[in-house]
Amino acid sequence: MIDIHCHLNFQAYDNDYDEVAKRAFAAGVTTIINVGTKIDSSQKAVELAEKYDSPAGEMYAIVGVHPHHADKIELGTDWLTQLKTIAKSSKKVVAIGEIGMDNYRYQSNGITDPKLQAEIFIQQIELAHKLKLPLQIHNRHAGKEILDILINHKSLIFNPPGMFHCFSGNIGFTKKVLDLGFYVGFDGNITYKGLAPGEDTELSELVNYVPLDRIVIETDSPYLTPIPYRGKRNEPQYAILVGQEIAKIKGISLEEVDTQTTKNAKAIFRL
Repeated sequence: MIDIHCHLNFQAYDNDYDEVAKRAFAAGVTTIINVGTKIDSSQKAVELAEKYDSPAGEMYAIVGVHPHHADKIELGTDWLTQLKTIAKSSKKVVAIGEIGMDNYRYQSNGITDPKLQAEIFIQQIELAHKLKLPLQIHNRHAGKEILDILINHKSLIFNPPGMFHCFSGNIGFTKKVLDLGFYVGFDGNITYKGLAPGEDTELSELVNYVPLDRIVIETDSPYLTPIPYRGKRNEPQYAILVGQEIAKIKGISLEEVDTQTTKNAKAIFRL
């Protein structure tokens, strides 16, 4: 199984990332992809990726600037050059992400200026095109804006174009995402009951709707810990629990989920 989105490059794992990685490998997670959200965490994702490369378990990196950090970089400065340098520094970099739009009001950050978010998003789509890399997209309550940007820049995205991380939305939005060729990632929150704030469709309904050959598994560690460990720090080993929940919802075996989602991840990221 492949955890296509986690953050062992974050401070939450400064003291034990190696132990966390080894637990995941022992549990049956063969590959971990760490994702950057700004320049420094992208660099660290690459550094971790270079440490792990064996049949027992390997790591890759995805690098980019998250929409929450769009107001913490200066347009026209060297941030994009820095990101390009990081992305080109290692063959272990498999995508540009997590990039996109976010209109959810967080206590710590509020809502970053949508116009600025869009500018940063578009510049990173352009960078991904130049580097021939797929996209890993962050969307929260910004589905229309993201789709508009992707459609307007369709000539810059590849086949497959990439994936939507931590997927949510409604069936109509999901159909449009799939029609554009994107895969979707599901996380531990598919084990939660009820609707997330601002959402109108159960995640289980989306899991059931999306064909298995378009699904990938992720944990978003240290966030979105699945039941029965909700409330504790998440770890890539719990990708297995996400796979089990997908299997339960779809009425198929975990082996089938594992085989197909691994194949999907390899197709997106050319692993």
